[in-house]
Amino acid sequence: MAVFRHGRLRLYLLRLLDDGPKHGYELIRLLESRFHGRYAPSAGTVYPRLARLATEGRVTQAVDGGRKVYALTEAGRAELRDRRRELAALESDIVAYVREQAGRQPADPPAEPRTRLGHLDAAGALEGCLADFTTAVRGVLRDARRGGAEPGTVVKALETSLDGAVHTLRRLLS
Repeated sequence: MAVFRHGRLRLYLLRLLDDGPKHGYELIRLLESRFHGRYAPSAGTVYPRLARLATEGRVTQAVDGGRKVYALTEAGRAELRDRRRELAALESDIVAYVREQAGRQPADPPAEPRTRLGHLDAAGALEGCLADFTTAVRGVLRDARRGGAEPGTVVKALETSLDGAVHTLRRLLS
């Protein structure tokens, strides 16, 4: 896939692990969700890269319930920091790819909500949004822990925001 040329899948795996430890299958599903089902790497693509990242000391491996769980190391975080511009470009390329696959040009403004977005259905688009939201929430909680904030306070604030979002959604749909 052109989006992941020249070591960019490796970079994106590090990015996904920056949100917290994950097993390989979870990483595959997160990638599939990020691409709204238009791309899902095979286990034969992901696991060798994870093994190499572990050999290089960028991630750790632990077995939990029969599954290998991968976690980012400080060396992995350093690589993410060093490659932050490349990561930003990669994120843009992913968005452009998904839009292109949906039958829209990358420069097009977001379409009005409708039941189908090109070849992507609304449920797939929402799944991608929810996956992005989940990733963002994990990042907020991680940053709160690093900054000494009480995770319970952050969780309560997120619960309040989500309750408000659900209330707004119900009001819009009624």
